[in-house]
Amino acid sequence: MDADRSATTESQSQCCIVGGGPAGIMLGYLLARLGVEVTVLEQHADFFRDFRGDTIHPSTLEILYELDLLDTFLATVPHQELRSLAAHIGTTTLRVADFTHLPTHCKFLALAPQWEFLDFLRRAAERFPNFHLIMNARVDALHRSGDRITGVRATTPSGTLDIRADLIVGADGRSSVVRERAGLDVIDLGAPIDVLWLRISRRADDPAQGLGRIDDGQVAVLLDRGTYWQCAYVIRKGAFDDLQRHGFDAFRNRFAALVPFVADRVGELADWNDVKLLTVRVDRLRRWSGDGVLCIGDAAHAMSPIGGVGINLAIGDAVATANRIGHLLHDGIVTPDDLDAVQRRREWPTRVVQRAQILFHERVLRRIFAQSGPMQPPALLALFARFPILARLPAFAIGVGIRPEHVLT
Repeated sequence: MDADRSATTESQSQCCIVGGGPAGIMLGYLLARLGVEVTVLEQHADFFRDFRGDTIHPSTLEILYELDLLDTFLATVPHQELRSLAAHIGTTTLRVADFTHLPTHCKFLALAPQWEFLDFLRRAAERFPNFHLIMNARVDALHRSGDRITGVRATTPSGTLDIRADLIVGADGRSSVVRERAGLDVIDLGAPIDVLWLRISRRADDPAQGLGRIDDGQVAVLLDRGTYWQCAYVIRKGAFDDLQRHGFDAFRNRFAALVPFVADRVGELADWNDVKLLTVRVDRLRRWSGDGVLCIGDAAHAMSPIGGVGINLAIGDAVATANRIGHLLHDGIVTPDDLDAVQRRREWPTRVVQRAQILFHERVLRRIFAQSGPMQPPALLALFARFPILARLPAFAIGVGIRPEHVLT
């Protein structure tokens, strides 16, 4: 066994999910809805993490509709609705995605702080008495019986907790303890970028929606959070040290030049403590499961922030998992072949999206970083200005995606 026998508390569950992010909470809700006894362990005391993704795509909103949660979500969770996406390239503004023609109930992309979305799912799940969420629970080890994983050991404020379960699901992100302790092999696909995360106040006369801005070898994306802009400033992998050597004033000046309408507010950024470095990784597991264990979401496939698709792929993983093994968990023990079926269902869309992200990194972002001075839209994007109907194609790829999942149970 990976763990010793010094546990102070023991419990039993049909499914133990490690990680209270989008994949973990959604899967917990779906399984509890099917009558499965499910326990979710989240290592933090709350869901508030400023660097979490905000984009809830039409495919995910469609899942909320199928669960009869959409109206409540739209009425109670603060959000903005983006019906199109624009990119400012040099002095040119292009509409690069038009969601208004999608074959979904919500023809928009919702921007909602992820902690609000997770709290919404938590409240929905807690209506089921068989759903249990334990915060401040850090998983340290896995229990085994022979080759089968049979439980987890976690440290909580009240002591050590042992949970025995028919299935352990790793939904604990790109630094997953579950996948590490289960010995699942990670394929690193590489990512030539990192992201700096910062916030600047928003004013009533600012642009109405989030924007992408590209000029002078720089890339930034601004997300509207009502009272402030959450800004992602994209840099070359490892370039943060160079930015720091040039000084914080130089960084603020570069950002102000790229996003002129906030130039009078960059002074709100006092020093490097107001900037968070997010190290971008793109990887996936060679095999997502073992006997008694399954990884989903970022634990199975870390995504680039390009397109904001990570949360929506994670939700898709959760739905596919519940569709495939929910009733099996309710009735008995899930077999390794049942777990492999989840990967067979979800691996192809994961591979396609990751390949597209890597191509964008290599063929678009590297070229942008290599340029200096005013930029013009590349010929392909210039076609979007001549033929607006083309904006429907990226909207479908981002908003619906490949092999969207639907609630079958």
